[in-house]
Amino acid sequence: MLEYPFDPSYIMQNKRALKKQLVKKEGLLQKRIALLSGTTVGELKNILELFLLDQGIQPEFYVGDYGRWYEDLVFDDGTLANFHPDVIFINTSAHNLAPVPHPGEPDELCASKLDEAFGKLQNAWKAAEAFGCPVIQNNFEYPLYRVMGNYDAVSPSGRVRFIRQINERMADYAFSHKNLYINDFNYLAAFCGLDRFCDPSYYNSYKYAQDPTFIPYLAHSVALIVKSIFGKNKKALMLDLDNTLWHGVIGDDGVEGIKLGYESPEGIAHAELQQYAKDLAGIGVILGVCSKNEEAAAKSGFDHPSSILHADDFLSFKANWEPKQLNLQQSAKELNVGVDSFVFADDNPAEREIVRGANLGVAVPELTVPERFAETIANGGYFEVTSLSADDVRRAEMYKENIAREKQQASFADYGEYLRSLEMRGYIGPFAPAALERITQLANKTNQFNLTTRRYQPAEMEARAADPGYLTLAGRLEDKFGDNGIVTELIAKLEGDHADIELWIMSCRVFKRELEYAMFDELVAALRGRGVRTIVGRYYKTAKNAIVADFYGSLGFVKTGQNGDDSVWEYQIPQQYENKNHAIEVIHP
Repeated sequence: MLEYPFDPSYIMQNKRALKKQLVKKEGLLQKRIALLSGTTVGELKNILELFLLDQGIQPEFYVGDYGRWYEDLVFDDGTLANFHPDVIFINTSAHNLAPVPHPGEPDELCASKLDEAFGKLQNAWKAAEAFGCPVIQNNFEYPLYRVMGNYDAVSPSGRVRFIRQINERMADYAFSHKNLYINDFNYLAAFCGLDRFCDPSYYNSYKYAQDPTFIPYLAHSVALIVKSIFGKNKKALMLDLDNTLWHGVIGDDGVEGIKLGYESPEGIAHAELQQYAKDLAGIGVILGVCSKNEEAAAKSGFDHPSSILHADDFLSFKANWEPKQLNLQQSAKELNVGVDSFVFADDNPAEREIVRGANLGVAVPELTVPERFAETIANGGYFEVTSLSADDVRRAEMYKENIAREKQQASFADYGEYLRSLEMRGYIGPFAPAALERITQLANKTNQFNLTTRRYQPAEMEARAADPGYLTLAGRLEDKFGDNGIVTELIAKLEGDHADIELWIMSCRVFKRELEYAMFDELVAALRGRGVRTIVGRYYKTAKNAIVADFYGSLGFVKTGQNGDDSVWEYQIPQQYENKNHAIEVIHP
């Protein structure tokens, strides 16, 4: 009910029943959300809670006083600071934009008003930095009417041009300040229809910036940003073929019989989905095929002269007659990712329902009209981007390189020989300022090799990197197949001759290649240099990190405490320590 395309009226009418279902979900991530008011936010809070719960996040809300979003930030009396928000959402609209130009005013005055209005926003964002958490703010919608008609978009005194310039400045500021995120309120108004979305009767009567019917669209958009910040995006788009990536059945119609490309209406619709998938791959989303077909026939479809995608664009290619939910599970195993990181796109309602019913955590968008396939997947927000690093862009290539490593492993009888054949180099050192964004991102999205399940705000990572009371290590791994990027990190809190491991994570793509040993060797060496004799490690069980339940034991730690599935471990650093890593050349950047 909460996946696009959703029924906003149904959500508004059944919010209590939906919440009762959603709070039963296991493993919900607790987050404190400060909701600051430019316009009325009562129902927005209730519906935002539903969408956050649906994304695996259980919010605790602080709701600011009506219309005091600026004062809450700039003149906080300690109330907001004491709440310790994990996210601040500023719900503003064009009603909160001031000063604004009036038609015919001199250009210089209009420019001055633009600077003043944007300056107020900047003051609020700078004040928000003190809270050390991500800040989300709406940009501004266009006016319902234009005094000068189309010239409103041209004249410096036109309200349309003024709002467009403010929105551009907001975008530029957010791009250069990584803790600020823009919720595209202007796009939502255009998408829903400005005259309906911003029906003035609701503002005049209740001070709602939009018709309450459309609150679910706003809440959904904000929830997508929050879940992306905290690493809950999907990783892969798994695609059916016949009547999904092309019109027709390749096994019956052959390459020449399917419709694809710009020669027919049917072909255009499927070409748009192919282009969307190709663009997703360009930002690091994994593509896979999951189709009931003969493999040779399935691959031949990509030989069509108008095919945008090609067989080698897919990191997993399952074309057989097995149940699709089993093929999805097998693909996840081969790619070494959770099956719940998949989005499954299929035109067949029966296949969609079977995969949903398997309860694998796979997202299954409701694809009904080919002309809307790409729109439906995109507006589902499964791959919402809040930052885009070089490692993100290369992610699909990294997985492809990993598949090549797995194939090479199969040719070796001895695992140690295989590791040495990779010619690995590990670049391990303290957290570097230039890498903190990637380090924070990795900490917030790693679930399997994650011993303490801690999540961090950018300011917390910056503080630990600068604090001599902490020891930080980040590791990047290269081999003859390519660069995996930063794939592991560790934070230890120093307390006299003890060190407490607060965080240790690693991408499962590189687990058991001795990078974990190389990191531990470096940790021991650094701690010995600081007079530390005892290392304490903790394991907190989650639904996804069972693979590291005994990890500390494998390093020689002794279990000193047990509370249910959680455990505490200690390691006494010996006088003569022998390195555990024998496969990776360690380089200190």
